[in-house]
Amino acid sequence: MSTHRRKDDPIPLSQRERDILKVLAPVVLGQRTQVEATRLLDISPRHVRRLLRRIQDGGDAAVIHGLRGRPSNRQADAHLRRRVLQEYRDHFHDFGPTLAREKLVERGLDVSLETLRRWLVEEGLWQPHQRRDTHRRRRPRRECFGELVQMDTSLHDWLESRGESMVLVNMIDDATSRVEAGFYEGETVEAHFDLLGRWLRRRGRPQALYTDRDSIFEYHSKGRGDPEGLTQFGRALQELGIELILARSPQAKGRVERFFQTAQDRWVKELRLAGVTTRQQANALARSRLMPEFNRRFTVRPVSPNDAHRRLGPEHNLTAILSLQHERVVTNDYTVRFENRIYQVGQPVYPGLRGGRVVIELRLDGTMALRFGDKYLKFEEVVAGARLGGAAPQTPRSLPHCRPTPAGEEEGRSPCEEDRPSGVQPAGGRSGCTPAEPYPPDSEADDTRKGPYRPAANHPWRRTFLTERKQDISNGG
Repeated sequence: MSTHRRKDDPIPLSQRERDILKVLAPVVLGQRTQVEATRLLDISPRHVRRLLRRIQDGGDAAVIHGLRGRPSNRQADAHLRRRVLQEYRDHFHDFGPTLAREKLVERGLDVSLETLRRWLVEEGLWQPHQRRDTHRRRRPRRECFGELVQMDTSLHDWLESRGESMVLVNMIDDATSRVEAGFYEGETVEAHFDLLGRWLRRRGRPQALYTDRDSIFEYHSKGRGDPEGLTQFGRALQELGIELILARSPQAKGRVERFFQTAQDRWVKELRLAGVTTRQQANALARSRLMPEFNRRFTVRPVSPNDAHRRLGPEHNLTAILSLQHERVVTNDYTVRFENRIYQVGQPVYPGLRGGRVVIELRLDGTMALRFGDKYLKFEEVVAGARLGGAAPQTPRSLPHCRPTPAGEEEGRSPCEEDRPSGVQPAGGRSGCTPAEPYPPDSEADDTRKGPYRPAANHPWRRTFLTERKQDISNGG
């Protein structure tokens, strides 16, 4: 009895089937008992007897299953396969099997994931990915929601050149993988402030924020990180009591990096199917469907049920904290210069304001505020070409030299009018830190040079001096 495949045998034997024939051949010849064959093949005695009858009737091919080489009775309909492949070619040509299967089910084409993957591979529409394993030490998730939140930005062609260019800024909780994301015009401090504000107003203050070493988060001096410096974002976190942790590699914040891999695959295609062409439409879709769906499907249960977020207190004015802040010095005429513009500070005047430092807040809503300590000041911009008002508070010598109009003086030539400003002289190239000087009278306005002071002939000092001099001469001095 041969255990080798015959030339006319259309179905090859597997190694298991060859092992069965090798064990049963001595049984047919009477050289081995059925009990021993049962023990060697680890099958029941009844099945051994069944195989022996098949071999005696049909030869070695009897050990082959009867359905070998025949189509499966549970295979998918050929018409369904053609429809699925045609739909994939027309609409989902660059979709992965998992996402493509979800979209096909929405269109009424229900097919299993492995069947779709096999069809795509057979048609050459999908190449299986072979991932190389890399050894890394696993960092366990934090136990509580809000204990650590990762934050990063993804620069990607999210609209596939259909509309506006934009970036995706994302925050993801380390314990639960819950995300908060938004599309912005660029990778700016204002974009990160806006997303952080949304997280804070909805959930509270997390314990720590995990970011990369971008200049938004890490202060750089001469191209290198300076741990002593503080960026606008770092200053805001310091005021909120949130710890800033800077990662040294992308793998260290792998949770947010893996989210971007998913979003760059799934969200790009969702934006395409929705016909999104603007950043406003992208944010509307992300907040209404993409983020809720991601949080519903991929959020995990934390180890601890406790929430590590802290509430915002009355001292946490997010409008002021999440703003770009700059310090300036108030000059003697109570003005502040910022970005080539001059702003006049109004009343009331607080002690130490003149010559003191104020904080200019450029807020996310486009407004500007001026703060001195914990007090906000009234101010207005000085229009270019307009004459400044006098130094405040004004001294009597800085007031205009007014006098009643003489009877014979022509009308309209009064040296004092109600609308005449009582201002000080312009700086004239000075730094603005010197004391303010009043405007000179009209008779001296054109004379910029000032000679030595000489008393008049009838000045009392001259009379006293002359009287004493004459007395000295008469006394023989």
